[in-house]
Amino acid sequence: MTARVPARGPEGCTDPAWHVEVDQDQCIGSGMCVALLPKRFVLPGDAARVLPGAADGVPDEALLDAADSCPALAITVTDRATGRIVGPRP
Repeated sequence: MTARVPARGPEGCTDPAWHVEVDQDQCIGSGMCVALLPKRFVLPGDAARVLPGAADGVPDEALLDAADSCPALAITVTDRATGRIVGPRP
């Protein structure tokens, strides 16, 4: 059984605890991530990209939703402190 990761950090947490990446070879350009989080993702062509300065941030349920919603599973969210992948969720 996999332990669930809390989606939000402590109140007022500003530590960029999570890192997000889009695998350019795996992305099919569906745009789901852009629709869910336009402040973090952009679709400039055939594959989505993380916007400059948006790769690291505080724990965010919407970011996990974007990783979960990617039909190609091209989005990976990693806990920077442990290196553990927290998204997409199983």
